[in-house]
Amino acid sequence: MTSPTTIVLAPDGPLDAAATLARYRLWGEDPSNRVGDGVFRRVLRWHGRLLPWDVRWRGPVDDARLVVRVPGGPAGALEAAAMEARRVFGLDFDLAGFYRMAKGDPALAALIGPLYGMRPTLGPTPLEMLVHAIGAQQVNLSFAFACRARLVRRWGAPVTVDGETVYAFPDAATLARAPVRSYRALKYSTRKAEYLRGLAAALASGALDVDALAAAPNEAVIERLTALHGLGRWTADWFLARGLGRGDVCPAGDLAVRKAFVHFCGRGRALSERAIRRRAAAWGPYQTLAVHYLLAGMRLARPATGGGA
Repeated sequence: MTSPTTIVLAPDGPLDAAATLARYRLWGEDPSNRVGDGVFRRVLRWHGRLLPWDVRWRGPVDDARLVVRVPGGPAGALEAAAMEARRVFGLDFDLAGFYRMAKGDPALAALIGPLYGMRPTLGPTPLEMLVHAIGAQQVNLSFAFACRARLVRRWGAPVTVDGETVYAFPDAATLARAPVRSYRALKYSTRKAEYLRGLAAALASGALDVDALAAAPNEAVIERLTALHGLGRWTADWFLARGLGRGDVCPAGDLAVRKAFVHFCGRGRALSERAIRRRAAAWGPYQTLAVHYLLAGMRLARPATGGGA
């Protein structure tokens, strides 16, 4: 019996693949997540093997299909790649339910049309999401993406597919062994180098159990992450939103989020973090989607340079 060569994913609700993947191009190169003309490429770490996979999209926004392929890979790897694809394209968000709610909200209703089908893209793996979140602390996203690209090229594994090189994101053990001076050479600060090494060591040793985090309530996740050196509430909020795909999260301490709330909800007046969380609470399980739409709404008028991990 031959193994399947592709898996077709049918989103529940609309999907604008190009808009969803825009963050991989907005702030610079991402060697581990390659977006081409109608194709997205990554490398899967699967039982000690590095397997390139890709996903192509077809059909209109309201009837889109994603075709996931692992050339020459076994069925188990294809299923694992499909799970990563679901995360990358935000397929588990209830976009139709969000739109029903947003139509009655003056801050969100006008954004549905121009952003129709855009979904938040989740970090393919917890390590990638947290490495990026630490790197993005208190710097603009163009600089953070440049540092991340250097990290991937320094310690990741290159794989060439169809003439294009895609890097497997470095594993936690490799990042934990790397000396601080090597991180400094990539333009990370000494503190961030220490934070990244500490995070990687916690993941490599199992001291930070991501499976347990995925099953834990939000407050427990925040408590566990903020107990690690260099991870504060900002990072924990973004991990809940973009690492675990929780819908009821508002990273109210993020500068770009605060600016978006001032623009769309504050009528030009500054809002406290508490006021932002209170306003977002009205969106219930759709807070993460609402925040991403507000941030994307700000980018409709001008390019984003910072904030929003």
